[in-house]
Amino acid sequence: TAPSAEGDELLPLSPMRKAIAEHMVRSRQTSPHAWCATEVDMSSVVALRTAEKEQFKAREGVDLTYVPFVIKAVVESLKDHPAMNATFKPEGILRKRAINISVAVGLDDGLIVPVIHDADQLSISGLAHRLNDLASRARAGRLQVADVEGGTFCVNNPGTFGTVLSAAIINQPQAGIMTMDAVVKRAVVMPGDVIGIRSMMFIGLSFDHRVVDGLQAAGFLGGVKKALEAIGSGTMIY
Repeated sequence: TAPSAEGDELLPLSPMRKAIAEHMVRSRQTSPHAWCATEVDMSSVVALRTAEKEQFKAREGVDLTYVPFVIKAVVESLKDHPAMNATFKPEGILRKRAINISVAVGLDDGLIVPVIHDADQLSISGLAHRLNDLASRARAGRLQVADVEGGTFCVNNPGTFGTVLSAAIINQPQAGIMTMDAVVKRAVVMPGDVIGIRSMMFIGLSFDHRVVDGLQAAGFLGGVKKALEAIGSGTMIY
């Protein structure tokens, strides 16, 4: 037991904090966690968002952040790497047909993970709207049970707080959780050995080693990178 000293304060566990603690311990005890990361050149995403965000906010009434772009790339990679859209069961590995993306939303006393159901059916604009709706209702305490059930893969955005390299704990019973860190301008070596200033972002994948091995995990992460770096001025938001 941790010793206490004069001036220390014991804060009783809220129901949410207790549930989070139990879920995180259970996840670490259940899944053999492994982790890999890669760096993405987000320069084209930054340029497209910068060009569209003001008109988008005026027209749609919601902010156009980097998150829907990343979720769209995750969805595309999950289509090509269905092994990541799965869960471990004693009788085998259950690959999910639906692509339902859980998104971690930070609250004052913890976090909650609402779900964008059928995310593969939504455009970047649709994802932005769904994200805004879920996050707003999560912070207002108005989520329904159905809003937090059925997730098949999780995306977390610690980069909004300035982190540059993160490793998350898997949201059971999913096979993986991907973190997106801060977009930071950095000098990088470009083709032709030219040094350029690019907007770079690390994405990290914590995965259940019972479900996939490093080959499949790295392939999925590479797919996300490829999809993000393929975004350009002609990419459809709607």
